Amino acid sequence: MDLLKIGMISFAHGHAFSYFNSLLELPEVKIVGIADEVTSRVEDLAQRHEVPYYADYRDLLAQDVDAVVICSENVHHAKLVIDAANAKKHVLCEKPLGTTKEEMEQMIAACKHNGVQLMTAFPCRYLAAVVRAKEAIERGDIGDIVAIKGTNHGGNPGGWFIDKSLSGGGAVLDHTVHVMDLMNWFLQSEVKEVYAYAATLFREELEVEDAGMLHIKFENGVFAVLDTSWSRPKSFPTWGDVTMEIVGTQGVITVDGFAQKNDLFSNAAGKGQYTFWGDNMDAFMIRDFVKALRQGEQVPVTGEDGLKAAQVALAAYESVKLGQPVAM
Repeated sequence: MDLLKIGMISFAHGHAFSYFNSLLELPEVKIVGIADEVTSRVEDLAQRHEVPYYADYRDLLAQDVDAVVICSENVHHAKLVIDAANAKKHVLCEKPLGTTKEEMEQMIAACKHNGVQLMTAFPCRYLAAVVRAKEAIERGDIGDIVAIKGTNHGGNPGGWFIDKSLSGGGAVLDHTVHVMDLMNWFLQSEVKEVYAYAATLFREELEVEDAGMLHIKFENGVFAVLDTSWSRPKSFPTWGDVTMEIVGTQGVITVDGFAQKNDLFSNAAGKGQYTFWGDNMDAFMIRDFVKALRQGEQVPVTGEDGLKAAQVALAAYESVKLGQPVAM
């Protein structure tokens, strides 16, 4: 089988570098180009790995490319995905899939119309603890799920993430979607209602919220709470967490996605650090994306999955504005 030819569009989101390195490790993939309007972000990378560079992503889409990985600022996802779909390229798009329901529906429709696949980048599905929890739930180890408590805490990422015109929102949009996707994956039930609180608690000068708390009701009767905040200071040992407590009728599963770590105390760093030694979730996600395309199978995390998770964050904003629960 021929090599799968993949291009990278934008390295605005830091995850792009991990995805790039993961693609390099796959012998069945050839990275045929990098497109980024900010040359300084990728110039060294392109030269080091002898990958063609394009200042205009449309020039990359005009090449012989099978698929693209998009890691731009959130507000550009829709245009880039739709243009890639119209150029008949499969797409892996960084989360959140989009900033409005309408644009995400347009992205999904464009990919379907052009016969290409759209995958949402939700690598947390590949964390060892998450995979084991999914297996335990499917075996019925804890009976029927009653409630879930989740967290996705992180540090303030700064840069374009705190510029609403580029991000579309703050911590609620940025950090709701990962754990929300896991809840959707575990429960296989639609969200019925969202009630949320959001505020700027840690850096008062921000124009976007850096703290959020969501209360979610599902159609199957399960209720959940999700702490989605940029609450970790620079002195914290790691960027943040992904945790869940899943309460069932016959037991409880506790998930700590990044607990496979060593505690490191370094004079050079000047603080304690968590050094993660677990499997590379990004590499597993990229591997599955490539495998699906090469074998003509459906990608494991769809555009619809991305829409469902992001819709909850958008409903949370509406709830904050109204001061009351919002029906989905």
